[in-house]
Amino acid sequence: MKDTAISVTEASRNFAHCVNRVHYQNRSFVLVKNGKPLARLIPEIEKKCTGRELAAALSKVELTAGEFAAWNRDLRKARKTLKPPEDKWQ
Repeated sequence: MKDTAISVTEASRNFAHCVNRVHYQNRSFVLVKNGKPLARLIPEIEKKCTGRELAAALSKVELTAGEFAAWNRDLRKARKTLKPPEDKWQ
C-alpha cells in the first residue's frame, strides 16, 4: 500500500473524501505539516480469529512438556487478571 502525502490543511478541507478513499480504496495518507510528516490515515484492518481457527492453529504447534507447562501457567495467570466488561453488551 502506497502512502500519499497530503497537507494537514488539505486533509481537513477534504476529510470525508480522504476517509472514503482510505476505506473503500484501501489507500493511506501521510499528513504533512510544514514539510514534516505528522500523522497517518490508514485503513483499519481488523483481524478476527474464531475459536475454531484458534484451535486449528494451536493443534499444529508442537510444545515440549516444559513449554506446555509454562504456557498453561501463563494462561491460568492471565485468566485470573482479566476482568469481564461491566457491560456485557459492549
